[in-house]
Amino acid sequence: MSAPPDVDTPRLTRLGAVSYLNTRPLVYGLETRPEVLVRFDVPARCADLLEGGLIDLGLIPAFEYARHDDYCLVPDVAIASRGAVESVALFTRREIADVRSIALDTSSRTSASLVRLLCAVHFHIDPVFRPAAPDLTTMLEHADAALLIGDPALFTDADALGLRKIDLGSVWTEMTGLPFVWAFWAGRADAATPAVCRLLREARDAGIGAIDEIARREAPADAARAALVARYLRHAIAYDLNGPFLDGLRTFYRLLAEQKLVERDATIRVFRGAQAG
Repeated sequence: MSAPPDVDTPRLTRLGAVSYLNTRPLVYGLETRPEVLVRFDVPARCADLLEGGLIDLGLIPAFEYARHDDYCLVPDVAIASRGAVESVALFTRREIADVRSIALDTSSRTSASLVRLLCAVHFHIDPVFRPAAPDLTTMLEHADAALLIGDPALFTDADALGLRKIDLGSVWTEMTGLPFVWAFWAGRADAATPAVCRLLREARDAGIGAIDEIARREAPADAARAALVARYLRHAIAYDLNGPFLDGLRTFYRLLAEQKLVERDATIRVFRGAQAG
């Protein structure tokens, strides 16, 4: 028998999550929760799905939030770094001052915009930027340097390939003294109830407590790789969006606006009733 029309049936919240390792602690246990439906894509695709209304909340690149003045974010929860991030980097055979062209991994617009920003205000170079699929060999056949993000960047052995690896998290923190926020849950103003925001914080907390389990699951037959994954999730990635993390995010938005990489400095808006935990 169907529920009477005046019964308030909880709605299903459609989540779009990033398909990389660094997302695993944020979505821990969510796939079995009846309140949410989770799908996985690369960061740029998550942003497109959210913009198109095909998901309610997306774990979107920080840059995408700056392009939408009707988005709010879930407080407390993010993919961030306090220095070296290990999974967002430029690979090159040249000194950065000699780089004249950069192939940009099309998977994440935040990382691509950060490269453009750092070239302008930190590296002081003016390269040609070429969007590219994340294949390092092909990228470096057509450009002096290549941006890789996510698992491909994490597991590429730069030394074995005779390449320099320039960690963009490290460069950002050296330049600003602040953490960098790569992605967070966001959506339109009515997309998330306080209960959903609380659920996402609880999943994050549970996932951080289960990092060793997550690492074993990602590399069940390779103890060394599992140890690398655990170290990465525990030490390279932070999952906060408070205090200095918000300062880092606001600084990123201010610099993007100053360099005219976005139309305006973005305002941080959180979902109504979603209190920081």
